[in-house]
Amino acid sequence: MSIAAEFVVSAAGSRGCPTDGLPEVALVGRSNVGKSTLINALVGRRLARVSAAPGKTRLINFYRVRTNRAALYLADLPGYGYARGGEASRRMFDALTREYFSRERGPTTRSRLGPDHTLLLVDARHPGLAPDRSARQWLEALSLPTTVVATKIDKLTRAERPRAYRQLEAALHAPVVPTSAITGEGLKELWTLILAQPSHV
Repeated sequence: MSIAAEFVVSAAGSRGCPTDGLPEVALVGRSNVGKSTLINALVGRRLARVSAAPGKTRLINFYRVRTNRAALYLADLPGYGYARGGEASRRMFDALTREYFSRERGPTTRSRLGPDHTLLLVDARHPGLAPDRSARQWLEALSLPTTVVATKIDKLTRAERPRAYRQLEAALHAPVVPTSAITGEGLKELWTLILAQPSHV
């Protein structure tokens, strides 16, 4: 599959988000779970900046991706679970996230709220963390199409992986797509799921 990708904008609120109506895939997860790293792996080059300091990113970064099958945005949201700057930063993150997921988008034949598809990234080594369970429940309450993606599976041995996947699926009540940005495992399967969404074809 041919892929072309470019950075478009960093948005501090809904007014800064793209308005051209392309489908959006939002990446949500704890700080340091590997959202930017996964984006780079999906597009095949270093496009998203990977921060060494967890919780540093406070904006939503949009990347326009074109394949031979579809054009869409990957939206890299600030990580949750770690807020540089204390309570004020956490409140700012909560407000930005709520605004993004509740905003109306267009132009379309009818208004849509939030992204078309959400990837909830969780660290394969730490199944069932409370922030991940809360994020899963919140997304489920919004009735948004969501895929749970387990990152960093290369950090687990082959023998450890089945148990970790079972624990993740039990804790989050959803199937899990195991991935590694280092080895490339699971990336083809993840692209298949992304492009299978009705609005992406």
